[in-house]
Amino acid sequence: MRVGRAETLKSRYHKRLFAYLATEAMTENDYLLAWGLYAFAALGCLLVWLRLTRWMWRWLREPMRLLMAVLLLTPTIIDPVKEKFAPAIAITALDLMFKVGNNAWRAISDLAMYGMIAFGLYLLFVLARWPLERRAAARREQVAAQQGAEPPMPDGPFSADRDDRYGRTPPAPPAPAGHARIEPRL
Repeated sequence: MRVGRAETLKSRYHKRLFAYLATEAMTENDYLLAWGLYAFAALGCLLVWLRLTRWMWRWLREPMRLLMAVLLLTPTIIDPVKEKFAPAIAITALDLMFKVGNNAWRAISDLAMYGMIAFGLYLLFVLARWPLERRAAARREQVAAQQGAEPPMPDGPFSADRDDRYGRTPPAPPAPAGHARIEPRL
């Protein structure tokens, strides 16, 4: 009995060009390339988040930025034998949405651990910065009092001297009628 031609041909994955597609293992170069692409994308997301939160009050803006950095930059181990890591937020989302693995609790615990460490360090930074800022504000008020100028406005959008919650000062009085150019208020 003769074997047909179609049965003797190998699939296209056995050709040398596509041989790497048939393997399930990720090579070291693929792993580093994937982490490089993720780092670039996470940096872009972090920069967008910095831009989106710049209008906020500083004591709210800084913790939110720190939280986003922890979410984007926390790794979790996915294969202890090969020491392979992946972003914890991605592993958590994939495990919860598709129920494909059992790494969700490990990723959540890594996020919580790195978050506590980051916020603890931030709290230490704030506690060290606070007396320095108070001393600098007192020095500025003293210099302003010596020069006879008004003291600077307090920091924060909810101070009594500000008109709205975004920290903008009241608009300037309208220009005299002789000027033809009118600037829009942003």
